[in-house]
Amino acid sequence: MNELPQWEPGTVCVLSTGGGAPHAIPVSTAMRAGPRRVLLALAARRETLARLRREPRCALTIMAAGDVACTLHARAEIVQESLRGAEGVAAVALEVDAIQDHMQPRFAIAAGVAWRWTDDEARAGDAAVRAALDGLARR
Repeated sequence: MNELPQWEPGTVCVLSTGGGAPHAIPVSTAMRAGPRRVLLALAARRETLARLRREPRCALTIMAAGDVACTLHARAEIVQESLRGAEGVAAVALEVDAIQDHMQPRFAIAAGVAWRWTDDEARAGDAAVRAALDGLARR
């Protein structure tokens, strides 16, 4: 696999960082922004963001509908400290160095993790984050 696969917006991925003991969190904002680039958003208060500042090497694991199962080994860069319309949320670009394909002919990924916001304010905030990331991806 030379290029990133496609996945649906809102797909829950797992972002893993180092900079100490391994640290993994679910993220729902990861979006493909090029053949080997991903954009995602992290709240400024997140431990993960602090870890990426200290040690930018990370991995993003994606398991999604359409037979997507891979881990992206990347370097993170904070490209915007506060997203327009979503203050207190930083935009992070992952420049992908390697793509580890986990697919095998013995299984198929039918769906990813189902994720939905149960709070109207959170749902609106998520929409603002996605719009801001989409704007960055189109630059």
